[in-house]
Amino acid sequence: MGTAMNPTNTSEASTTPNRRKGRLQLLLIVLGVVGPMLLATVMYKFQFWVPDSRSYHGELIGTGQTRADIGVQADEQRWQILVTAPQGCSVDCHQLVYLARQVQIGLGRDASRASHALAVAQPLDAEYDAQLQREYPQLQRYPLDLPAYQKGAEGSGGAQLWIIDPHSNLVLRYDARVKGKDLLNDLRHLLKLSNIG
Repeated sequence: MGTAMNPTNTSEASTTPNRRKGRLQLLLIVLGVVGPMLLATVMYKFQFWVPDSRSYHGELIGTGQTRADIGVQADEQRWQILVTAPQGCSVDCHQLVYLARQVQIGLGRDASRASHALAVAQPLDAEYDAQLQREYPQLQRYPLDLPAYQKGAEGSGGAQLWIIDPHSNLVLRYDARVKGKDLLNDLRHLLKLSNIG
């Protein structure tokens, strides 16, 4: 009488390596998906392997702040070059208002995708007000809520220039020392990357 082989033992033996192989493949897939996200989070949190170079010239606003957070209520659906003057519109403010208009003109065929604006906390002097009405007919003008500005702009007391996206998010901030070419290059780059506004 011969001994009969037990077929269940051989099938269990062959499925064990298949299970291990399947688990290993699943683990590799999960690591391939989750691993880069974990690495990016750790790199951001501990600031290692982060490149020092940047392609923009202003101060990047990555906090999710909007135009309303700096005390300006506006309903603009395009990119906006906004000048804010919390202490009255003096020489620096005049320079930035002029620069904002020149940059918008410098956009050429993309000029209609952007607007330029001025938000002031104090009334303009009559002479400059008349000049703006005469020479800057497309300049949008808004009141500036000073307490909101001081809180949202983190204590920047002088005139500032902001690039704001069509969803009212603050993108870049510049002080009065900004060069027109740098500002124009930054805005062109943003318009090139953006399919909104």
